[in-house]
Amino acid sequence: MAIKIEMLRCFVTVAHHGSLSDAADALGRTPSAVSMMLKQFEDHVGSPLFETARKSRLTPLGDAVFEEARRAVGHFESSVTAIEGLARADHGSVRLAVTPSVATTLLPSVIIRFSQQHPEVQIDIRDMDSATITRELVRERADIGIGTLGAIDGMTSVDLFDDAFGVVCRRDHALAQNWDQLTWRDMHDQVFIANGLCGMITDPDFAPILAASRLMMPNTASLLALIREGGGITVLPKMAVSDTQDDIVFLPLVDVNARRSVQMVSKPHSSLLPAARAFLQLVADILQEGALNPLSKFSKSEF
Repeated sequence: MAIKIEMLRCFVTVAHHGSLSDAADALGRTPSAVSMMLKQFEDHVGSPLFETARKSRLTPLGDAVFEEARRAVGHFESSVTAIEGLARADHGSVRLAVTPSVATTLLPSVIIRFSQQHPEVQIDIRDMDSATITRELVRERADIGIGTLGAIDGMTSVDLFDDAFGVVCRRDHALAQNWDQLTWRDMHDQVFIANGLCGMITDPDFAPILAASRLMMPNTASLLALIREGGGITVLPKMAVSDTQDDIVFLPLVDVNARRSVQMVSKPHSSLLPAARAFLQLVADILQEGALNPLSKFSKSEF
């Protein structure tokens, strides 16, 4: 007969309490059932583990077996707790790959709410461009991606929001003085810094501006730093410029047609750990509530 975890638990409990009756009460079993299981364990070991029938004192072998059995029972119970925690999304981890604008505007409130509901779940957040997010999802190095991702084979996708492109420049730039009438034509004489999202803009009037650019900077943080130093202007989606950047402004264009859409993408729910499924459900709930609106913080008074 193979040693079962119940045998080990029974032996450890009897050794701890020093009597069959007290151990039986602790285990919620009858003394005779505990005695029978203990005898099966000793028969398997091939030697007595207690010096007396009262089970009040361990043999030398019993002392050694007790330490091993106690560790085994403790490890088993810890594993059971961890497994149950994973199943309830109380434990585990969520690996997020998001664009920088999502990381700074949309994500903080979601993360705070998720952490309040699942305080023991580890959250790993990495910001990167949308192309890299797609690669991380395909290579299974991220559970959930949020960005301009489109359709990815084998993945599920939820549309979160879309925002318009506009000019991004210093607040004291000449273009910012007449922002409510700004068009593509106003940008022809400016130093334009291209970025990775420019390819999404198909407006014909933008093509010569992009073609004339001699600067390309895909990293949003570095791009904004260059603009802050007066290195030029660029075009970005509205959410890319937060309201904390007082020296940089987003200027709407009156003739822009292009919009950037943002999706949340993951493997099918059945392929994700419960913690990741819980994060997806939270975002879906917030979206249903109408509270997932990162653009609501912007107003004309900022410009």
